[in-house]
Amino acid sequence: MRIEEVILKTPAEIEKLRRSNQIVAEVLEVLKARVSPGTSTMELERICEGETRKRGARPAFKGYNGYPYCLCVSVNHEVVHGMPSESKVLREGDIVSIDFGVCCDGYYGDAAVTVPVGETTPEAQRLIDVTLRCLELAIEEARVGNRLYDISHAIQSCAEGAGFSVVRAFVGHGIGRELHEAPQVPNFGSPGKGIVLKEGMVLAIEPMVNAGDSAVKILEDGWTAVTMDGSLSAHFEHSVAITKDGAIVLSKT
Repeated sequence: MRIEEVILKTPAEIEKLRRSNQIVAEVLEVLKARVSPGTSTMELERICEGETRKRGARPAFKGYNGYPYCLCVSVNHEVVHGMPSESKVLREGDIVSIDFGVCCDGYYGDAAVTVPVGETTPEAQRLIDVTLRCLELAIEEARVGNRLYDISHAIQSCAEGAGFSVVRAFVGHGIGRELHEAPQVPNFGSPGKGIVLKEGMVLAIEPMVNAGDSAVKILEDGWTAVTMDGSLSAHFEHSVAITKDGAIVLSKT
């Protein structure tokens, strides 16, 4: 069923989406535990693929529009779509955003986390904490009868209230039988605007927050997005189902 091109999911479909997202959550927990100084981002990629295959799922990003890896691993000023590399070795004090998705039995899961590598600076930790809080506040707005940009405004107001900026070049999205479905979910917007949220919508909500300016650029690899001013960036994401009883976070362990 479609409302303004948004595909509403049945309870049975939401359960299938929950299964895919639980695999994502489990693998992200494994990866978080392996983040440490001296670990290369390619090592995280290898672990990720093995853990995904072991659970009977297919990495969603690998081959998507030509992307060659299972993971997007973005370090420090990298915002999203950082490509794993043997030469990209994590250092004490870095922050690393890990974005990951799977397809299982025809349904997709997608989530992201940002974690410090060892001990990081208070300001970097504050950026991580605020970005996670942006996601939590956004999920509270994901309820029947609200408007789409109520979610967006929650993210923007939290980030900007803390002195940070939200990335405008990339957005969240619907998710289901496709990795990216309607609607787009911006991280900025006016409350009370956008489509009405309906029971059965499933949204991948993903605040991307920069310590400095919101502007980003794409590196020569064609994928890695970095902050224009070199400031740190953090990224969190959950796939969330909107039900008559409230939001269900499908990608939460």
